[in-house]
Amino acid sequence: MSTPRIRPAAEIAAAPERSGHRLDLPVRLRRNRKADWSRRLVRENTLTVDDLIWPIFVMDGKATRTPIASMPGVERLTVDEAVRAAEFAAKLKIPALAIFPYVDPARRDEMGSEALNGANVVCRALRAIKAEIPDIGLITDVALDPFTSHGHDGLLEDGRILNDPTVEVLVRQAVTQAAAGADVIAPSDMMDGRVGAIRAGLDAAGFEDVQIMSYAAKFASAFYGPFRDAIGTAKTLTGDKRTYQMDPGNGAEALREAALDVEEGADMLMVKPGLPYLDIVWRVKEAFGLPTYAYQVSGEYAMIEGAARNGWVEGDRIMLESLMAFKRAGADGILTYFAPRVAEKLTAG
Repeated sequence: MSTPRIRPAAEIAAAPERSGHRLDLPVRLRRNRKADWSRRLVRENTLTVDDLIWPIFVMDGKATRTPIASMPGVERLTVDEAVRAAEFAAKLKIPALAIFPYVDPARRDEMGSEALNGANVVCRALRAIKAEIPDIGLITDVALDPFTSHGHDGLLEDGRILNDPTVEVLVRQAVTQAAAGADVIAPSDMMDGRVGAIRAGLDAAGFEDVQIMSYAAKFASAFYGPFRDAIGTAKTLTGDKRTYQMDPGNGAEALREAALDVEEGADMLMVKPGLPYLDIVWRVKEAFGLPTYAYQVSGEYAMIEGAARNGWVEGDRIMLESLMAFKRAGADGILTYFAPRVAEKLTAG
């Protein structure tokens, strides 16, 4: 039995009407993909520099940058170096920085007292950056974990995180940061009622124009490991955070969390981590319509950057593709450690 002959493509193309290979298709989606200009014209989602928030880590000292081993390419910066980073961000037209501290272990205690020090490293960075680059947005984390000796986001008593007493401290921390120049307060602690209490505290202190970006749905994720290295809590954390951060299996609960934060006065909502929770980003944006953000967290960054440095993936392409996923899911912006690299590439076209 002879093998059927497969006709060469050129032969088929020369006489398509006789080849039997012409399909009767009124709709051919590939028409819109035929050229770069056409693909750009019909693109549904676009990533721009305006979508980027750059998280940076600040520490005590002067003229020093300390590499973070588990986050290749990311460094802790002294305040003067943070100012240089802010200047670079402003040159690239990145709208905002998110500031996280590495606190000297000698300054940490069970109560997180250093969080209320108006001269702590976060507040010094805020003042220094605002003095040099007043028009860049500054977002500050409100939580106690960088400041506590036990590494938890709240006050710890007999192995239990105390919700209401923690919220009282968080309000004072938020007001302290606002007084130092924070434009946006971003509570990441996941205590019940903290958004409403912080809003009331800011307003009472005369900071009614300071925005709140709520970590509305922050999951008890394994993707935070490199971040804990960066802020120095990886080895100090006792137990885990599952009594206050969300169960990764829950989606409807994320909407309840977001709904409460909206009622309490949140101006913007955030989902954290990012890529493993794109469904939550979509549901939150669809349900509430508020400006919604995703945090491409340290573990996500480390996986992409680590694979790229090993030559296993095309680093730049996968970086941009991962960020486009957030836009497609409905995010209005992304907190990402890739922000300056992405901004440079977008600026260069």
